[in-house]
Amino acid sequence: MYKVASIGGDGIGPEILATGIQVLDAAGEKFGFDIDWTDYDIGADRYLKTGELISEDELKELSGFPAIYFGAIGDERVKPGILEKGILLALRFYFDQYVNLRPIKLLKGVDTPLANKKPEDIDFVVVRENTEDFYVGIGARAKAGKQRDELSVVRDLYNVKFGIDVETDADELAYQIGVLSRQGSKRVMEYAFDLARSRDKKLTSVDKANVLTDVYGLWREVFEETAKGYPDVKTEYNFVDAVTMWFVKNPEWFDVVVTPNMFGDIITDLGAMIQGGLGLAPGGNINPKGTSMFEPIHGSAPKYKGKNVANPLATIWAGALLLDTLGEKEAADAIVSSIERSITSGSVTKDMGGSLSTSDVGDWIAKDVLNG
Repeated sequence: MYKVASIGGDGIGPEILATGIQVLDAAGEKFGFDIDWTDYDIGADRYLKTGELISEDELKELSGFPAIYFGAIGDERVKPGILEKGILLALRFYFDQYVNLRPIKLLKGVDTPLANKKPEDIDFVVVRENTEDFYVGIGARAKAGKQRDELSVVRDLYNVKFGIDVETDADELAYQIGVLSRQGSKRVMEYAFDLARSRDKKLTSVDKANVLTDVYGLWREVFEETAKGYPDVKTEYNFVDAVTMWFVKNPEWFDVVVTPNMFGDIITDLGAMIQGGLGLAPGGNINPKGTSMFEPIHGSAPKYKGKNVANPLATIWAGALLLDTLGEKEAADAIVSSIERSITSGSVTKDMGGSLSTSDVGDWIAKDVLNG
């Protein structure tokens, strides 16, 4: 018996999550485990009614679950950033979900925009550091003559390095600070090395140490040190600009890729497109020793809310990641195989050339998992 929390969220979130829950329950029936679901009403509707995003009590309750299954967040009635930061990022940081796991896998029957590439050419995993880098929220803007105390270091830097007196020569200044720690870098790299050991024993590190020498110089130094503990894993380095080129030209070169937070945010969207689009892109926010959260990476698509037409495949695939993290690898693999069969049989939603509804796809895949 596994206790799992579910948060449908906004827009199409509740619909696609319902299909995912249906498929995971079918997998449990097939492979001999049960999931005890607890649903949480967290999202835009509640925020608009009560002003509450997510409470401290709810966060404490959620810490009792090994996993959270999440639908989608975002509502056009709410200013962008409020729900995303106040709910989604709040969950990631509260539970220290320092690994963002993104499989980049081209399934059979899916078209890729890359010429002459086949499913065997696109099958790798990006491990993105999820709590540090430029996403720690340290930054500010100020206009000339109105600098705040925290801008003094930046102001002095400009004065010394560029001969610019911000007080008189610059109309406005903005800065954002990226922060990497040795501990934060090492733990996500160890996760990536362990994952590479379970696959093809090749790990690529992404950075920009040739220009941003301090912050990403530390990243590269920690990677080199960590690699010494994994002599059986082949390692290589790619600058982030180069890796975007090679993702497109030679995706077959990659097995596991580990990357700092900001670069990971960018290259995983590129990865999603070469695997067929956002409708086929799942994600996991993982704390290996705590509460992890699994979700599709696409948005809430408010205009399709309640129409039963949204593509649930990314959500169902995210559910497979959830099961894999719980240790139910056979069930997880069976779900991915059923997703692939739904695609090759044409049992998909309109956006993929089919005619099934959201719930129809859930019914089809759940039945296939049971009969597979």
